Amino acid sequence: MNLLIVEDDPGIAGFICRGLKAEGYIADWVERGHEAVETLEVYPYDGIILDVLLPDMDGLEVCREIRKRNINKPVLMLTALNEVEDRVNGLDAGADDYLSKPFALVELLARLRALKRRVDQPEVTGSQVLRVNNLCIDRHAHKASLNDQTIDLALREFRLLEFLMSHPGKAFSRSQILENVWGLQTEVTENLVDVYIGYLRRKIDNESKHSIIQTVRGVGYRFSPSNATTTSFN
Repeated sequence: MNLLIVEDDPGIAGFICRGLKAEGYIADWVERGHEAVETLEVYPYDGIILDVLLPDMDGLEVCREIRKRNINKPVLMLTALNEVEDRVNGLDAGADDYLSKPFALVELLARLRALKRRVDQPEVTGSQVLRVNNLCIDRHAHKASLNDQTIDLALREFRLLEFLMSHPGKAFSRSQILENVWGLQTEVTENLVDVYIGYLRRKIDNESKHSIIQTVRGVGYRFSPSNATTTSFN
């Protein structure tokens, strides 16, 4: 992988670059967020290792900006911040994974390998529109709608809904949801699943008493729209 390191601390950047190059990676380094955005517009890196605390624009801003510009390469975010809310903000900004400082090089390398496996998975051909009754998501356009009205979903909300909709009626534990939506290497805890289920319920549950995302006592959650028996890609 050809990686861009965005880190304002020369010591940390040097440590990362040396470790990556010893493992056969190609690594370039920039110190500023604006420089990272401009560089990514020009050079097709395979991935970005992005520090949150940068002197000009922080890593969250950088991540949001490159996603707006349709730069969809995987982002591994680094930060000394270690609260759950900080990790949630990073993931919602468009990061694919999150690693807290201080970290061991072997863990950084493991997370990069996991990201690479996701990138290397073959794309599904054909239409990417998934419909269950009056709820619809377009994977390619990254849009969701209910009764033909657009639903404003954050990145992780969209991925959570996509995962559950793809398996209607099947119950998943919180750990299974974390693994499939946040990834094997995530640092977030299982209670974050409850938080995001709450977000989705407020956005997609209709006025009836039926909840589209049901709690399965002792297990976790399942997607169960009323009267829904089929899921289809058109």
